[in-house]
Amino acid sequence: MNKIGLIIRREYFTRVKKRSFIIMTFLGPLLIAAVYIIPILLALHADNEKRTIAVVDQSHWFERQFVSTENQTFIRLDDIDIDSTKRLVQQGFFDIALFIPETQLNIPSSAVVYSMKQVPITVESHIKEVMKNEIQVQKLLAAGVDPDILESLKTKINLSVIRMDEEGGEKETFTEIQFILGLILAVLIYMFIMLFGGQVMQGVFEEKSSRIIEVIVSSVKPFQLMMGKIIGVSLVALTQFVMWILLTGVIYVGFSAAVGITNPEAISQGTVLSQEISNTNIMDNEAVQDVLNVVHSIDFGTIIVSFIVFFLLGYLLYATMFAAIGSLVDNNTDSQQFTLPVTVPLIIAIISAVYIVNDPDSSLAVWMSMIPFTSPVVMMVRIPFGVPIWQVVVSAILLAGTFVGMTWVAAKVYRTGILMYGKKPTYKEIFKWLKY
Repeated sequence: MNKIGLIIRREYFTRVKKRSFIIMTFLGPLLIAAVYIIPILLALHADNEKRTIAVVDQSHWFERQFVSTENQTFIRLDDIDIDSTKRLVQQGFFDIALFIPETQLNIPSSAVVYSMKQVPITVESHIKEVMKNEIQVQKLLAAGVDPDILESLKTKINLSVIRMDEEGGEKETFTEIQFILGLILAVLIYMFIMLFGGQVMQGVFEEKSSRIIEVIVSSVKPFQLMMGKIIGVSLVALTQFVMWILLTGVIYVGFSAAVGITNPEAISQGTVLSQEISNTNIMDNEAVQDVLNVVHSIDFGTIIVSFIVFFLLGYLLYATMFAAIGSLVDNNTDSQQFTLPVTVPLIIAIISAVYIVNDPDSSLAVWMSMIPFTSPVVMMVRIPFGVPIWQVVVSAILLAGTFVGMTWVAAKVYRTGILMYGKKPTYKEIFKWLKY
């Protein structure tokens, strides 16, 4: 065990001292926290700039339809042509000029907006909506239909999805968010298993190709070397995940306190990010409330614990196979022959995730989340939707048991292949090694 400990320490400290590890350790939390912070900042810094819009309506259809709002002031210019109005915009008297030309037809269907700056989409949409509504009203009146009757027929459906549990508890869920979150978690766990498992394989055949392995195995058993590498790299991944969780938590708490989410009184005390935020109580912002409702509907505790457990078990399972592959070859090119069959289950899982996320409780989803070679990816697709605890436990036990069995197989391959040079073994030879 002392020798395994030495190998673990060597693998661990060699990797955590790398610049790439340090950069990703601090960059990762910023990217994760951005998922929470950016929507709130966008809601706070929505288009609130006040604009003055000159309206030149030669069609005379919309003389009273453009009503000023809190951020947009519409001013009719009846006796000025559009060229003069454009000069007023250039001189700064108006921010935008709206020109509705006279049409030979009865219905004006086009308009032109002039501005010195990019016109916001919200302003464009508002102008289109006003014109469309007025034209529809005039068409209905021409057809002898009362517009109020048609307006009364419009119905907006608000559908809330409530998930119940066996104890009678109820919780509102947001299917679209769970859909996206499930796919993101599946892709992340696939990438991390391939990344850290690949590091084990890379380290093995680098030592083998440089002949350093001959010196190492004179002091330690091949099994100890293999397990030391696998555990050492897993501790590197675990360290990075823990740091991500802690730093993301610090950023989350700091940002929430700064803008007054955790403590609404902070705004009145001046603890804010900007003057614009300080003038508005963030908790009264409807868009911010929607973001917070979505964030609070996510069970981050369960997701974090499940991600760590299934990543570690999935990594250990695939790392043992990657270590065995590394012992069989001398370079990256030869490794492709053995890597593809090993990674096929992961590829199938990530492809199936697109379909499983539509029905996470289907028989296909349940069975694939139980099969050890696909469960790390598929289970993380299902976790955001809520998975019975017994299924999570059974899946984790099967994954751990398969890792133990695969360790026995990989150790037999590793101890023979690690000292073989100049020849790429066939599958028939590898099966013979298992009988030694």
